[in-house]
Amino acid sequence: MLQSDLHYTKLRWLLTFAGLVFYMVDIWTDVGLALQYFKENHLIWTGLAVTFVLAGLVVTQIFSYAWYRDDMHNVLVNPEGEPTISGMSKGLLAVLHLSGLGIFTRYYHLLKKGFPVVWTTTSSYTEEERRAEHQSLFGLATDLSMLKLFEAFLESVPQLLLQLYIILGHDEISVMQYLSVAFSFFSTAWSLVDYRRCLRRSLPHIKEMPSGFPTAVYLLYKLCTITTHILSYTLLLILSSYSAITLGVIWLLGTIWAHFLQTNFCSCRSLEWFYRAVIGVILMFTFFNVKGQDTKVPMSIYYLFYSLVNIVALILLGLLKPEMQTSVLFVIMSGVISGGTVLGLVCLIVYYILLHPRGKWHEADEVDGLREEAETTLQLRRFLQP
Repeated sequence: MLQSDLHYTKLRWLLTFAGLVFYMVDIWTDVGLALQYFKENHLIWTGLAVTFVLAGLVVTQIFSYAWYRDDMHNVLVNPEGEPTISGMSKGLLAVLHLSGLGIFTRYYHLLKKGFPVVWTTTSSYTEEERRAEHQSLFGLATDLSMLKLFEAFLESVPQLLLQLYIILGHDEISVMQYLSVAFSFFSTAWSLVDYRRCLRRSLPHIKEMPSGFPTAVYLLYKLCTITTHILSYTLLLILSSYSAITLGVIWLLGTIWAHFLQTNFCSCRSLEWFYRAVIGVILMFTFFNVKGQDTKVPMSIYYLFYSLVNIVALILLGLLKPEMQTSVLFVIMSGVISGGTVLGLVCLIVYYILLHPRGKWHEADEVDGLREEAETTLQLRRFLQP
């Protein structure tokens, strides 16, 4: 079935609303945790927790505002050339995004526009208009899901890393920490699956991602590889805080790789450079197809490096802290990292060989953007490919 035959269903509308709720709860737990650290005089932890929240917030506001401005000048989205988009002027858009309400604005317009389409039984739409309306809703949902993907890897995943470092390395445990870890983990899982499904449904000539077993295998592949990588980074940081420099180098390599591929996602050069820096952060934790090209070789190299980092982290922990070799923690961490690495790679191979909708490596993990084979489809094809 082609994407154009798909409907923006009531379930999708309800899941969008649920995503808004989880987004707010995730932010609330992280802010609450930062306040707790501040009260306990852990100023560095407070600063890091706040930095991650602000990083996700600021980056999503910048891209959201830029995309609204692009849509305003897009003849396919705004054929009349009106000075407003979704009823908002440039000034109002600026105020909303400077106030940090860009994501909430997109949620509001998606839910508002989708409500009469999915909940009204009678409709005056023709078949062609109905398809166009549903396709438009999936376009809005894809923009939102990509922003949520950015937020997940700039805020939720770093929060996971920070909280695991504090819990495992400093034996600091609280209910708020567990809540932060749980919601950060759930937010990341949600954003990964939601982004992939929305992206594929927005492309008119691509089969959608099948539900059920294929989705479960894809999610397991992503969560296993991301979780084990986070745990390995945590072990390196426990061994030495200077390992943060190594993480910075890995981010720089990912950013250089995105620059080498000459991504073409943004409408202005400065924003494109910023976009590549964000991609560098994402590539620290998981693979995405940055350019929409054949990814068999790059993906193989990436996960070879990924496996090497996981193995080295365990070896260094055993060598530099031999007293931990007999500890329960070391045994558990070794089992989780080793088992999770193998399971994640097996799920990756199974998914892309047997379960991928088109079975081609070049569609693996899209990152360089969707947003028209009209101009809209070409933009969508530039989204990160999962």
